[in-house]
Amino acid sequence: MKCLAVCQDEAVARTLHHALVPSFEFTCLVDKQPLAKRLQDAGLRCLVGDPRRADSYVKADVTSQTCVIVEDPGKRGLRRVLVAVQDAGATLIYVLGTPNLLHRSWKDELRLEFPDVTELEFAELLSDPLLTQLSRSTTRAKVQQYQRYFADADRILILLHNDPDPDALASGLGLRTVLRRTKTTAIIGAFGDVTRPENLRMAKLLDIQVERITPDAFNHFERIATVDVQPHYFGNALPKVDLVIDHHPEQPGYTAIYKDIRADYGSTSTILTEHLRAVDISISERTATAMLYAIKSDTLFFARHTNRLDLDAFTYLYPLADSAMIRKMEGAEITLERMEYVCRAMKHSALHNQVFTTFLGTSSREDFIPYLADFFLQLEDVKWTVVAGVVDDTLVVSVRNLGYTRNAGEFVRRSFADIGSAGGHRSMAKALVPLENFREKFGNLDDAQVLQTLHQLINAFLKDQPGTDSRREPLKI
Repeated sequence: MKCLAVCQDEAVARTLHHALVPSFEFTCLVDKQPLAKRLQDAGLRCLVGDPRRADSYVKADVTSQTCVIVEDPGKRGLRRVLVAVQDAGATLIYVLGTPNLLHRSWKDELRLEFPDVTELEFAELLSDPLLTQLSRSTTRAKVQQYQRYFADADRILILLHNDPDPDALASGLGLRTVLRRTKTTAIIGAFGDVTRPENLRMAKLLDIQVERITPDAFNHFERIATVDVQPHYFGNALPKVDLVIDHHPEQPGYTAIYKDIRADYGSTSTILTEHLRAVDISISERTATAMLYAIKSDTLFFARHTNRLDLDAFTYLYPLADSAMIRKMEGAEITLERMEYVCRAMKHSALHNQVFTTFLGTSSREDFIPYLADFFLQLEDVKWTVVAGVVDDTLVVSVRNLGYTRNAGEFVRRSFADIGSAGGHRSMAKALVPLENFREKFGNLDDAQVLQTLHQLINAFLKDQPGTDSRREPLKI
């Protein structure tokens, strides 16, 4: 997030820099070279230019999403500065002064002429509310831009990943609310069905309808958005979209008119909660319940890949949600079929150096694999789980860890990105590898040898070795 501070006082520039870095990419604009030199010597990025000229802001790469803070020293000329800032395309504009200066120089006529300009007091610079306010302003600008872009579309597709989980389902509802649409004008769709019992329970209890989509259907929609997933996930089926909102690491290979990707967030529902709050849209009990459950589910109740903003969103949603409905959705997740897979996984597994590895062989359902990865992470003395199985001639590998160790996404990318798709977060990741590609790289292995290979790959990675040891160490299965 970029912030340009228009300053005449060295102390003000230094204070702004201290308050906003590293949350913002911070630059100062001053009109005197000696001041610029002192600030640059102090480690500040500084430009010299006339703050009353629009081209000074153009040279500073100011956009509609740049926060521009204008120091008001109480002298004449503030209006010309604000006009220049607006002419350069800035929309997030703040005037900074002391209470007396604001009262004296920020006259009624200026307030009428610049209604979108926000007044800040110098005392606010050292407070968290300033960062919150600036962040919310930037989010508001993003949301309003894509709201306007989607406003004239008759039919919109909100596309989820295959076999949508709670975060995908809730994010679909959240975006539909942001766009002020109904289920007839904004379809929530996916290429695959919802299959996991707890997710089916959520969809049923909250009446979330997910339409089965084929690539041929894209032509029937004027706008397409993806939530909790990026277009690269769909291969060549979706090379271009209008909007992407996701909390997974950003991926190349697609174009999007608008996107909001925040890989440091624990859930996409947290991002959508901020979008809703930024534009002051009321959240229904149904949507709040879905998003609260999604945050809880994706972060394992804040046990993995989470930050303060996830907690803030959870706190905001909690009084709006139906807690009794959440308890119903959580329910008892262990079915007889799942227990059969738990037993199978235990029989063909390895536990070494707090790493649990298992190969299921052929699995009738893909969703059992991430379920088992989460399940076995609960075992005493287990910090990593690597669970793999074959579904429709594809090796599915699901990886989990406690979040404070090496990066799970890095492991699957290093091991499998050259022969399939692989990616994820620090604490959870997934790889999909065609069996033919796996065999070409590792050989035509039997089940025990596949387990051995997976075990060696993860242990080599955790030892920070670039590959596996060619010598096979004994493995208890």
